[in-house]
Amino acid sequence: MLTVLLLDDDPISATHTADDLTAEGFKIIKASPFSALGAIKTAEKVDVVLLDPGRNEAGVKQLINDLHPLPVFIHAQHASLRSAVDLMKLGARDYWPKPAPLRDLLRAIKRVAGPTTESSAASAPAVDAFVGRSSGMRSLMNMANKAAKARSTVLIIGETGTGKELVAQHIHQASQRTHKPLISVNCAAIPETLIESELFGYEKGAFTGANAQRLGLIEAADGGTLFLDEIGELPASAQARLLRFIQEGEIRRIGSVESASVDVRLICATHRNLMELENTDVFRRDLFHRINVLRLELPPLRERGDDIEGLTKFLIKRVSTKLQLDAKPLSPDAKKALSSYPWPGNVRELEHTIERALVLADGEVLEPHDLNLPDKPAKPKGIAKPFASASAVIEPESTASSDTDSGELSLEDYFQRFVLENQDAMNETEIAQKLGISRKCLWERRQRFDLPRTRKKGGA
Repeated sequence: MLTVLLLDDDPISATHTADDLTAEGFKIIKASPFSALGAIKTAEKVDVVLLDPGRNEAGVKQLINDLHPLPVFIHAQHASLRSAVDLMKLGARDYWPKPAPLRDLLRAIKRVAGPTTESSAASAPAVDAFVGRSSGMRSLMNMANKAAKARSTVLIIGETGTGKELVAQHIHQASQRTHKPLISVNCAAIPETLIESELFGYEKGAFTGANAQRLGLIEAADGGTLFLDEIGELPASAQARLLRFIQEGEIRRIGSVESASVDVRLICATHRNLMELENTDVFRRDLFHRINVLRLELPPLRERGDDIEGLTKFLIKRVSTKLQLDAKPLSPDAKKALSSYPWPGNVRELEHTIERALVLADGEVLEPHDLNLPDKPAKPKGIAKPFASASAVIEPESTASSDTDSGELSLEDYFQRFVLENQDAMNETEIAQKLGISRKCLWERRQRFDLPRTRKKGGA
């Protein structure tokens, strides 16, 4: 039995965490961070330390040094990006804001607690990322395991909700870098004005408000893996700096005159067509070819019909354990409803559907009304293949003529029709003015409706 030293001054939070870990078979020793060393001396053994630093950052930094070589995980009530980077640089194995998913805690603890549990944890991400045995998932599993053995950059392509981050976690944990940090960055969630300072860090005095030196996320991932989710949202200025990091393995903090070498494995993910973005000068062509080394394409859930039953069983078990609810089976009608639904939100939507049903169901079996699936689900919008022809998105003439004859064009249909009919005669500014929208709005709608602006040979 593994022993976890739980250091938390919040009695309610400590009790909840202790109950969850005890239910998973761990022995828990609860103590205050100030009495951590005394608790270790009186305990027979301690395998892992789970610490909430509170607001005493200086004391926690010293405590991490004192606890060495015990693996320390941070479970912070007052979480911040700066605190995460600083504490992991000091030796913390991982960092989560409260409340962290129980499966993440279990996976991390088992990975470092010993050789036996470590080997089982190495395969744990495969369970989450690769539930299902459809041909598409078997191919993906094979490619991901090969990618884990290499050091090459990986580009993961898939619709929103297909599990791109889980695949990135599997590649990291199945690689030789598993004992080093995996730093995940959602490029769409960080403001454009802050993305460069977050990735590359900055020196004291580099700009107004830079009162101290700041370590960037790339440097924090040194020796490990950097996962850039939604890299298609990265602004152009950050793309140029990222390109040099990929080419040379060097970074330079904002305001610094010196470069630093880093050893970081890069994994990128996107739900967008980077080839089309590159053709519109939104995404650098040279950067696209740098990250498009090992490309993994996740199939959407609607193409994994054989996997839905297995996925549903897995999610019922996981959600019921997380929420401490009874794992209820599906009725035949409920199974039929799940199989016939197109799942525009993919696996994430399926998980939320199962969670909603388990929480709200009154009977012992999950029925179709417990699932509460929409009668008219949104049409699934597939991701265009990176090398697909742009002309493939244009509707056939027969469809267009029937819409015109009916005289009942929606606003979306009118937009698409107007753009297709006028893009050869007008530039983007003129089209946007005619439609009464901005150029940015025009570009965003082009992406939404898969209407790329094709370049003419010899054009400006």
